[in-house]
Amino acid sequence: MIFDVFEDYAAALPRAGALAGLDLGTKTIGVAVSDGLRSVATPLETVKRKKFTQDAEALLAILNARSITGLVLGLPRNMDGSEGPRAQSTRAFARNFSRLWEGPIGFWDERLSTVAAERALLEADTSRARRAEVIDHVAAGYILQGALDRLAYIRRA
Repeated sequence: MIFDVFEDYAAALPRAGALAGLDLGTKTIGVAVSDGLRSVATPLETVKRKKFTQDAEALLAILNARSITGLVLGLPRNMDGSEGPRAQSTRAFARNFSRLWEGPIGFWDERLSTVAAERALLEADTSRARRAEVIDHVAAGYILQGALDRLAYIRRA
């Protein structure tokens, strides 16, 4: 099930269980996971993209191993809020992946997530080579943490 409205996604989630966040790039997929209480996002790994079936296999292995109950995909909107080719590609990935995985899939506006991740890695004095290795899953962590914070707000409201 794919949800465009985040509140609908929140309503479709089971009451507890870990979530995963994805930062879909053209060459890599950054993966982050939450704890079961959905309070903290942790960058996990970066999957090198090959073909969709191989990418999906790698992601399904992660989701199943960690008993993930919901998926948050970073939606790369343009700065004016419109959606371009990258956002359309993310939506196509969600449609294809939803045929293989039964859990709810939601979107989270990922504008500036990579910028925030880069800034955090620079502040941590991470080497350029190491930044290149981890930037995608750190960005996925920012995407997932934003979604977790919104879910907490919805729960309280």
